[in-house]
Amino acid sequence: MEFVHKPVLLKECLEGLNIKPDGIYVDATAGGAGHSVEIAKRLDSGKLIALDRDPDAVRAASERLSPYNAVVVRSNYSEMDEVLKELGITAVDGILMDLGVSSHQLDTKERGFSYHSDAPLDMRMSQEGLSAADVVNNYSYEELSRVIFEFGEEKFARKIASEIIKAREKKPIETTFELAQIVKNCLPAASKREKHPCKRTFQAIRMEVNGELEHLSKGLDAAFSSLKVGGRLAVITFHSLEDRLVKQRFASFCKGCICPPDFPRCVCGRLPQGELVNKKAIEASKEELEENNRSRSAKLRIIERIRCSENG
Repeated sequence: MEFVHKPVLLKECLEGLNIKPDGIYVDATAGGAGHSVEIAKRLDSGKLIALDRDPDAVRAASERLSPYNAVVVRSNYSEMDEVLKELGITAVDGILMDLGVSSHQLDTKERGFSYHSDAPLDMRMSQEGLSAADVVNNYSYEELSRVIFEFGEEKFARKIASEIIKAREKKPIETTFELAQIVKNCLPAASKREKHPCKRTFQAIRMEVNGELEHLSKGLDAAFSSLKVGGRLAVITFHSLEDRLVKQRFASFCKGCICPPDFPRCVCGRLPQGELVNKKAIEASKEELEENNRSRSAKLRIIERIRCSENG
């Protein structure tokens, strides 16, 4: 299947990055290169570095970016600073991080991300390492409960974990439909009417498999530290856990004095390193929502680096 991924909040990202034709930019989650190509088109003497951990995405991005001054690297965005160092780049003018699962990953049923198609339980963005089947069949009741509750914010996490344990005692849970049926049987009718009953559990297991929040935390620090003064970091999130982490980390970059409130004057000398470009998260327009329903939960936050040292 061709790697297709319609870029979300494209116009808003391009405006937010404030692209300079001679600048250096990073698309930390290249996917199908939707955002990447549009950034690259706006460069003349500038350069684009595109990263992705999915080998399918790397192949697609390499082909689509071949006409431009771009380098495509297979890497997780949490290792962005190391990649830039290896390329001899000390600082960049802008970075885009479009989080979550891509349309290609969802639509390629054999990748095992979707509860709409029957396929082997996989969900690995990198196509290597721990799989969804490993999590479902090997995690303890306590571990499964924690993952489904924390990452899926699923209030029926304990019930679902208990039923998974029961089912796998009879035979391994091997496919997406097998897992989906277990989850559906655990939820009351009223809950099923709110949204697809499997959404939260599948999200939670996917996040565990891919270490998404851990990589995001490292990636935000790596990205911000790689910006020039005046450089911007734009991050698109798709659920509350990601957005909360981005919001809190951006706030920490913008924080100045950290002295106790009862100190008569500042002795720490700490100064803000960043400044928010948009005070509130940017969401998709009505027109985009009509064209691309996968943009419905997207939120864009942008920060600009205003100094390179906490102490000036």
